[in-house]
Amino acid sequence: MSIWIGTASWADKNLIDTGRFYPPHVTTPEARLRFYASCFPLVEVDSSYYALPSPATAEQWARRTPQGFAVNVKAFRLFTGHQTAPGALPADVRDALPDELKRKAVLYHRDVPEELRTELWARFTASLRPLREAGRLGLVHFQFPPWLVRNRAGRAHVAHCAERMAGHTVSVEFRNAHWFEGGHADETLAFERELGVVHTVVDEPQGFSNSVPALWETTHAQRALVRLHGRNAATWNDRSGHSGGRFNYDYDDAELEGIAHQLMALDRPALEIHVVLNNNAEDQAQRNGRTLFRTLEDLQADVVPPHAPEAAAPAQGPRGETQSPLFA
Repeated sequence: MSIWIGTASWADKNLIDTGRFYPPHVTTPEARLRFYASCFPLVEVDSSYYALPSPATAEQWARRTPQGFAVNVKAFRLFTGHQTAPGALPADVRDALPDELKRKAVLYHRDVPEELRTELWARFTASLRPLREAGRLGLVHFQFPPWLVRNRAGRAHVAHCAERMAGHTVSVEFRNAHWFEGGHADETLAFERELGVVHTVVDEPQGFSNSVPALWETTHAQRALVRLHGRNAATWNDRSGHSGGRFNYDYDDAELEGIAHQLMALDRPALEIHVVLNNNAEDQAQRNGRTLFRTLEDLQADVVPPHAPEAAAPAQGPRGETQSPLFA
């Protein structure tokens, strides 16, 4: 078993503005990704949820990261069933919409004509090709909305997404408690195994209809995914401010040690566990990721180390010893 630790995004403005993670001379998008990839072996791309990435952009991600680095990519919001403004679609696809759809404030997957949906799926998979060919593509993550419920239509849509992404390793995250309530947990896990998708273990506040329990189970032979959203119950459904407030949470050392033990309990030969920290205020995720890495090392887990910076001198510790950027 190997454990890969990373964060959701590397370019959030509030992370950059802290001045605590990136050195002062790291000021360009290219330099930031190169530096990030010298500190963590994994990242999750969230921008692909808001708009389809271009193959050229994915090629840049591949070129700016070293061999052995993994990029998980979130699926475009239209595919997961979220409301999508027509302006989020590529211009030519938007222009091809029927007039009544162009005038809508938001669209859903079911609204878009089949031929245009097919084209959007094809463009999404094409955008992933540079990462696949470079050996960088990890999981393609489908985070479904709370209104995708455990019924025939909900299961059919999840199966449709898995079918569209044939040949990729797909991870699935539900956000409606009904998928796991009562005896439904075993049924949902069996459904994920049948589809061959990766079950997402979530750490998040409990007791809400749009939160699900942390089921430390695996459904895929080679991959597992754990996403840490924080435990900020007070802001989980607070819509008065920026939606990112729900992920404003700083894990303490004891909480991270508990998570580390849970990760190690998933132990199975050849299993690769991706851990994505999605708490997002300032540099919370990066700091917590460092602590989790050290905790797992202390517990003698097989945690994947950060990569050495490309064409850069190693960082020096307080006594002049060579030190990974993860510990700088």
